[in-house]
Amino acid sequence: MSLYSPNTDPKYQTTDELRPVRLPDEVIVSADTHRENRLPAGQHRTRKWPVLHASTVPEINPAAWTLQVHGLVSRPLEFTLAQFRDLPRIKVFADFHCVTTWSRLGNLWEGVSLKWLLSEAGVQESAAFAIIGGCDNGWTTNVPMSALLDEDVLLADLHDGLPLDDDHGGPVRLVVPKLFAWKSAKWVNRIELTERNVPGYWEQAGYHNVGDPWKEQRYRDDPEWLSEGAVADGI
Repeated sequence: MSLYSPNTDPKYQTTDELRPVRLPDEVIVSADTHRENRLPAGQHRTRKWPVLHASTVPEINPAAWTLQVHGLVSRPLEFTLAQFRDLPRIKVFADFHCVTTWSRLGNLWEGVSLKWLLSEAGVQESAAFAIIGGCDNGWTTNVPMSALLDEDVLLADLHDGLPLDDDHGGPVRLVVPKLFAWKSAKWVNRIELTERNVPGYWEQAGYHNVGDPWKEQRYRDDPEWLSEGAVADGI
């Protein structure tokens, strides 16, 4: 087994800190990258591009992959990978915060604006949450609609100018810069809009339903969850 070396890692960041300067005009700059201190409490910066999974990396046939947008929408949508790549594109400069305490600053993502995509689907008034599903054994996460309609939220297939590899969620992953990274679901293949907040894989295990790193929302604190935990613990 070969040892890791920054010299052979194309994603290793050699600069002290990447600031949103000298970027092309078309790049959307995530608001948090303008903070004087870009690390939320409890986070530390990594220069690497770490890999973390809930389970194993799914085997995805790009020719068979599809993305579905359904639920509380007026026009359900479905795209093949070729069709997805033909949609209008955006670029986003954003930081990326993992709940395991590492943060990678100054990422350049490219893909399709989720706000645009949802406008094409026609979001119904009653839609309050999204269930984001991946190709990895039915994995899901729940995201409030209010977090999905920012200009810097996208379905990305490129990271720092290179196609997303399998380990990091390729062919397509969600990117929600203002939330902890588990909400930026990898291997996305479906988005369902709902009235109800339906906790996903990590949320059912005790992670927060929203996951705002600037509010230190790592673990669930909603009364229903706390009440269930108290009963389970015999309190």
